[in-house]
Order: sequence, then structure tokens, then C-alpha cells
Amino acid sequence: MLALLRPKLAPPAPYEGKLDRGFMFRVLVVLVPPLTLIFVVRGSIILGIATVNQAGAIGAIGAMIMAGYRLTEGRKSPFYSAFVAFLSVAALVALLQNFYINVKSIQTSGDWLGVILAAIASTTFVGTVIWSGWRVFKIDNTLEGVMVETAKITSLVFIILLGAAMLTAAFRAFGGEDLVRDFLSGLPGGFVTKFIVVMVVIFVLGFFLDFIEIAVVVVPIIAPILLADSSANVTAVWLGVMIGVNMQTSFLTPPFGFSLFYLRGVASPKVRTIEMYCGVTPFIALQLLGLAIVGFFPGLVNYLPSKVYLTSDTAAPPHNPRLQACFESYLFDLYDSDGEVLRVSIKSARGFDFSGLPANLKIEFTGGLKKAEATFEKVAVVRAAESAVTAYLPGYRPKHSRVRDLRVELGSLGRKTTKLTKERGLLLRSPETVRDRIIEVEQRIGALEIEKIAILARFPKDWVAARKKYIALETAETKARQIYRRNVDDAYEPVGKLRKLISQVAGLAALEGRLKGLEPMIGSQQPPGQVMAAIATIVLELSAVGALKAKLQLSKARRALKPRKLDRAKAMKEFAKALKLYTAEEAWRRQMAENIGSGLNGYDVTIKGSIGLRQQARLTDDQTEEVVSCLSHHRNISLSF
Repeated sequence: MLALLRPKLAPPAPYEGKLDRGFMFRVLVVLVPPLTLIFVVRGSIILGIATVNQAGAIGAIGAMIMAGYRLTEGRKSPFYSAFVAFLSVAALVALLQNFYINVKSIQTSGDWLGVILAAIASTTFVGTVIWSGWRVFKIDNTLEGVMVETAKITSLVFIILLGAAMLTAAFRAFGGEDLVRDFLSGLPGGFVTKFIVVMVVIFVLGFFLDFIEIAVVVVPIIAPILLADSSANVTAVWLGVMIGVNMQTSFLTPPFGFSLFYLRGVASPKVRTIEMYCGVTPFIALQLLGLAIVGFFPGLVNYLPSKVYLTSDTAAPPHNPRLQACFESYLFDLYDSDGEVLRVSIKSARGFDFSGLPANLKIEFTGGLKKAEATFEKVAVVRAAESAVTAYLPGYRPKHSRVRDLRVELGSLGRKTTKLTKERGLLLRSPETVRDRIIEVEQRIGALEIEKIAILARFPKDWVAARKKYIALETAETKARQIYRRNVDDAYEPVGKLRKLISQVAGLAALEGRLKGLEPMIGSQQPPGQVMAAIATIVLELSAVGALKAKLQLSKARRALKPRKLDRAKAMKEFAKALKLYTAEEAWRRQMAENIGSGLNGYDVTIKGSIGLRQQARLTDDQTEEVVSCLSHHRNISLSF
């Protein structure tokens, strides 16, 4: 933007050649492969396709191939290896899209073809990598120099990590973490003051220390303190981004600025250092502005990780406790807008023809309908309890904040007292007891006790009663929410259960012939082991389609055939009962599928996104959007502590 407004500040680079196809080709060769490699390495990590180690290997192979043609630039066929490598990778991608390439799963000629073609493409790619590696190894000993420098840097990093781990352990062992916590907790202004102080310290340290030193020495000390502050309840992602942007800004800042020194090493001697300092100023201002924006609007950082997590294959199910506050905020608004539709759907479900449905399932389903109708009443109770807590907060919150600050002071005094008490015990057990030192320690303990009494006197006089009332209100709200959650779970569970049983009627009917085929086997003189194996297979399939009564009865027939107590007559009797139960099960399921199948599906579609949301396996895209918007913002939970 500045160059557009004042072009003289960014004069064009001199070029004496022609802007022809050769020039464009050289530009593409210089820009496209490195940018593609960066996207592949970074993108594979962000998208979850590859681990960090795997992405690093991809980067190393890609860099070796690019180095192979850059080092042979001007010679004959410099791009052959890169071109063949590209074709090999493209072939592998195409094969993966069209074949299931797994040696253990080869069954058809098509599987063999896919594996053979993939092996050829992989071998070709490995050959190009070896070819490029040989070029890099032979030309100017480039590969040797790279490996030596990599070994040096890796060794230095591990030395720093080991030293940082030792320093951090010693710092904590000598009580340094407690000192930092006491200092930060004693600052007025709560989390905001602590956070600003920490960021300023990291900013200053960025003048002298590299990223690794700050990340492995400073961050492990201050991060737990900031993350443990319940008044802010910040996420680790947000804190990491804030620290990272802060350090990045610090590395650009004069008079030190590591990034400026790196730039000085590659810049032309004509560019003065003071000009670099002046040129970097707008970038520093922009990064500080970005830091402030991210600090005031944490959703800018938290939104994407939360969205990626909730849409991933490993996303938490809707009944995850961490999601409930945001779910209920979304659902309660949904009940207000779609409440009438839900009531009409529940009322229509009451008119279903339940004749033929087993009594236990009928009781469960009708009970679920009652609970579904009671959902709106439970929501009203939750809202009333929430309103009572909200109305009480203006008078309670200042007292709570004051008491939390006083308890921080008491905690600091308690740690000091404990330390002095241990020291006094050691002095008393020492063979060379120093009486004056013991008296000094006891006097300090006494002074701390007096200070503790003074702090206790500063507690609000009605604090105990105020805290007791708040706990009672919060407990009432928590209990109301728990009742609501149990209610909606019980309201939807029979719907899912009945739909599943009805949907399995075709699978249940398909077992009829095989089940009846067991009768002659049981009555014949076939070896009991073979008959038991056949029965066991049917038992598993009955269990899979939910015919539990028939399954249990058939299991009794199977047990009657055990060699130690072989009783074929009893087995036939139990089988007859199992067949009768199976016939009844298949009949009522078929009848229910005809009578209420479509209506039940419609009822399920209506309530599964609201009353039945907690029982679903995943969220829809719209629901995820609503929940993520809520999760992205930090929520103060300090009143509960």
C-alpha cells in the first residue's frame, strides 16, 4: 500500500534482459517449486494428512530434488529428475484414487494391477530421489555441507533443550515458580495486569534470547500460571498465538532484533542498518495492532481450531460435558423459535397406532413423549434459576473478587510460614543449634501470623452468608440443568431404540429360513459340536438385529446340547420356544413398520436436532457453527472457585 502511494520508496529492480518466455520460465522455476513445497509440508500438517516427522521427510526429499536441478542449471537435462519425480507422484495419487493398494488385501486381478503399477511408480520415484541425491553429493560437496550444518544445529537445539529442562527443574525446586506466582497474583487488576506484565517481559527477552530459549525456559513457567486463572479461562491456543506474535514482533524491534541481523547478513552493503530500522517500523506497528485485535477478540484465534476439532472424525459427541453450556444456549433459543412445531409433532406422535407393540416398549415410548412435552417446563426452570444467579451477581461479584485477592495473599503467607516452620524444625534438630537464628525465625513466623489475622479482618463481614447463598443459587441452577439433560435423554432414547428395531425387520426376516433349518439338525444325530456352532452363529445374528428374547431362548437350546449334559429333547423344546418368540418379534416389527414407520421417522427428524441432540453421534454443520461461535469466546468461571 505504501509503495502504491509513494512509488519512489520502492523503485523497480534493474533488469537488462528481455521479458520473454525464457524470463517467465525462470521466474516460475524459482517461485513455484519452493512455494508448492511449503504448501505441501505445512498443509499436510495442518490438514492432518502427515505428522510433523513425515512432513519433515517430505520437505527434505523435495529440497533435495530442487537442489538437484538448481545445481546443474545450465547443463544438459537439469530438470529430468524433477520431471520424472513429479510424474511418479502424480501416478501414485491417481492409483490411490482408483485402487485399494494393500498387499494383504489382494483378491482380484485388478488388485494385482494396482499394486504392480504402484510399485513401479514408487521405484521410479525412489530412483529420482537417489539421482538427485547423487547430484547434490557430487557437486561442490553440497550434501556433505548440508548434513554437517544440520547435525550442528540439531545438536545445539538439543543442548539448549537439555539445559532449559535442567534450569526449569532447578528454578521450580528452589521455589522460583511460587515467587513468580506470588508476584503476578499480587498485582492489582487481575488477569489483565498479569498478562500485560508477562507479555512485556517476553517482549524484552526477545531482544536477547532466541525463540527456543524463550519457548522452553520462560513459557513453561508462566503459561501454567496464566492458564490456571479462572477469571479469564483462556485457551492454550490463544495464549500460544499471543506469545508467538509477541516474540515475532520483538525479533523485529531495534536495537537488537534477530530478524534484522539475519536480513543484514543477506542484504546488499548499499542498504544501511538505519534504513532497515526505519523500514521495519510499519511492520512492527501492524503486528502490535494485530496483537491488540487478537487480545480483544479471542474468537479470531479459537474459532478455527474449535471448528476443525468439532468437524473431525475424532470430534467429541454432543453429550460431552464441555459442550453443554454452549449447546443449551443454542437449544433454548431454538425452543423459543420452533417450540410450536415441536409441540405439534409430539402431539401427533401420541396418535400413533401402537397395537401390536410389546407392552414394555409401549410404556417406554409413551413415557418418552411425556418427557418430551415436559422439556419446555424444564427449560423454564433452568432459565428461572439462571436469572436468580444473574440477579444476585451485581452485589456478590465485588465481594468475591475482593476475597479472592485476599486469599491469594493468605496463600503467599501460608507458603512462607510453611517454609519457615520447616527451617525451624531443621534448626532444632541440628547438632549445632543457633539460638539467635531460631528466635529470628520464630519472630518472622509470629509476624506472618499477625499479618494473616489482619488480612482475615479485611474479609467482608457478610462474606460467609453471601457465599452460602451464591452456592445455593448455583447448586439450584446446576440441578435444574441436570434434570433437563436427563429429561431430554429419556425423551429421545425410546425413539432411537424403536426406530432401530423397526429398521432391522428385513434383516430379522432374512434369518427365518436358517433358523428353521436348525430344527432337523437338533433332532438328528449330528455331532453336538457342529449343531452348537450353527446355533452360535444364529445367536450372534439375532443379537445383531436386536431380537434378544429369541436369542436368549436359543442359547438355552445350545446349552442343552453340551456333551456333558446332552439332552436333545430339551434342546428341541427350547428351540420351539425360541422360534415362537422369533415369529412374534418379526410379526410386530413388520406391523409397526407399516403402521407407524413413516410417522416415527418424521417425528425423529423433527426432534433429533433439538430434544434429541445430546443423543446424536455428531453435529450438523449448522449446529457446529453455532456451538463453535460460543466456544471461541473465553468464559469467566472464577465465581465457582
